Amino acid sequence: MRMIPLALAIALLGCATAKGAQAPATTTPARAPAADTSHTATYGPGALSEPNADPFPSTYKPFPSKPTIIRNVTILTAAGPRIEHGAVLLRDGKIAVVAKSADAPEIAQAAARQGTVVIDGTGKFLTPGLIDVHSHIGDYPAPGVQANSDGNEATNPSTPNVWAEHSVWPQDPQFPRALAGGVTTMQILPGSANLIGGRSVVVKVVPSRTVQGMKFPGAKYGLKMACGENPKRVYGQRGGPSTRMGNVAGYRAQWIKAEEYRRKWDKWNADHKGDPPARDLAMETLAEVLRGNILVHNHCYRADEMAQMIDIAHEFGYKIRAFHHAVEAYKIADILAKEGIGAAVWADWGGFKMEALDAVRGNLALVAHAGVRAMIHSDDPSGVQRLNQEVAKALAAGRALGFDISEDEAVKWMTINPAWALDLDSKIGSIEPGKNADVVLWSGDPFSVYTHTEKVWIDGALLYDRSDPKQQWRTDFELGFVPQPTSGAQTTGGTQR
Repeated sequence: MRMIPLALAIALLGCATAKGAQAPATTTPARAPAADTSHTATYGPGALSEPNADPFPSTYKPFPSKPTIIRNVTILTAAGPRIEHGAVLLRDGKIAVVAKSADAPEIAQAAARQGTVVIDGTGKFLTPGLIDVHSHIGDYPAPGVQANSDGNEATNPSTPNVWAEHSVWPQDPQFPRALAGGVTTMQILPGSANLIGGRSVVVKVVPSRTVQGMKFPGAKYGLKMACGENPKRVYGQRGGPSTRMGNVAGYRAQWIKAEEYRRKWDKWNADHKGDPPARDLAMETLAEVLRGNILVHNHCYRADEMAQMIDIAHEFGYKIRAFHHAVEAYKIADILAKEGIGAAVWADWGGFKMEALDAVRGNLALVAHAGVRAMIHSDDPSGVQRLNQEVAKALAAGRALGFDISEDEAVKWMTINPAWALDLDSKIGSIEPGKNADVVLWSGDPFSVYTHTEKVWIDGALLYDRSDPKQQWRTDFELGFVPQPTSGAQTTGGTQR
């Protein structure tokens, strides 16, 4: 890859900047009930570091929904074999019934009830809502100008103190385009300028005035880490690191500090003796990783560096949930499978910088064949609109290698596997009774380039309908100036000019 000016490199860093096991025994469930805070009387509300604290809780509320039946449809469940001419009932925000026959008694009874919406899916396909584990939408919104470039806090090689949600712009017009592509959940990550870039946020792709109104209730935070060329390029002339060995030294130094910080706070939270330790937002995030409450999502291209990151994780007792981009994952697929680490990859990106040179089109299929939880990701506001086509390309590449891969397996690459990477596979990612009613109705086989989304439901609410412009989300930013009917004076939003 050609060298590019530092300022431009920083501006362009999203994650791929050239274009763009079990948890520790101390794991606390995400968003656990707050600990006893009777001891806080003498301290200000921000003085204490509580494990799994949630200072910016989700305010998401499901949109109004109606009982809905989609019948005579081919269902790719991501939980088993496809169902031909089946039916699904969405009710009260959940998948209530999955039937192998459109005439199943539960479906017939529901269809007879007043107020139930019945949709004929003949010739169409139904899948779970798509999940993108690697996005920068909202942090790098459109228009893509410097004023909106909020994805990389490129002021220090390690910034675990920053949280991606505090940069997310809910009016980003890229959100509704992702929804129109069938994406119902996404993880928004900081960029890859830094060794440790900060916390991610998991959102539902829904209209909201605030990021809290989009946040997936109860979802764990992720920690964005990055290895390889990007931190070297950004900090090589700014005090380092300037080498890969400098990168590794930087990670280790941060984890050493974090382990000390975790011990101090765990002791104080257990006995409340003396004054509490001083809070450090950066170390607080890393301590939560060590406790198992935050999931590590690691940008890494080369196989040797992924192996080194696994060594560091072993040294400090944390778990890597998934490597992202991972263009050489196929070289260490057996190691990833043994470690229980997922691989979030592209279908065919490669060659755009040195660490991406050994990309192969069969990467996703190869790691899946080895038993790794493999998944597609976008890292791109255009690619997120076509995740189904990206999976189709990866499926074709796998079959060309001789692997007998069914569409029932391939659909998992964009649904249940990324749901697992976010630790949300008990709630989303498959069409099963009791799961959240996040589903997509496609005009045909979702792995055909000629297919498009027709309807998208989130928690049972119809939030996108290709045939109805009134059901197509437009952000406030896109609306712009809308003249109001007046008898004379021009107005905008009721204000005369």
